[in-house]
Amino acid sequence: MTTLVIIDAANVIGSVPDGWWRDRRGAAERLRDRLARDGVPGRDQPVELVMVVEGAARGVESVPGVRVDTAPGSGDDRIVQLVVEEGRDRPTLVVTADRELRRRVGELGAEVAGPRTVRGDA
Repeated sequence: MTTLVIIDAANVIGSVPDGWWRDRRGAAERLRDRLARDGVPGRDQPVELVMVVEGAARGVESVPGVRVDTAPGSGDDRIVQLVVEEGRDRPTLVVTADRELRRRVGELGAEVAGPRTVRGDA
């Protein structure tokens, strides 16, 4: 069964002080491209990658292997909505370090992991 992997893009990008704040959209595109190339390191089963963007990263396009979902408001609320709507009947992993978001999706049965999971340095 394919695991739904939802990436909190703002949180993952913000976890590394590499100057992302100067070009949030570009940072989101780099994360998207790395996800498309590398997937989720250490996961051998098939995954469906969904990267949720918000704010200045709006407008980042999907690419083969990574669906970009633009949150109409709060990225956290959109992630919770995706867990409910698309993760109900399959394994779901949410990648974020946000404690409140981790609690919210954990209560819905999603597995949670930190940003290093997709940065490749886990």
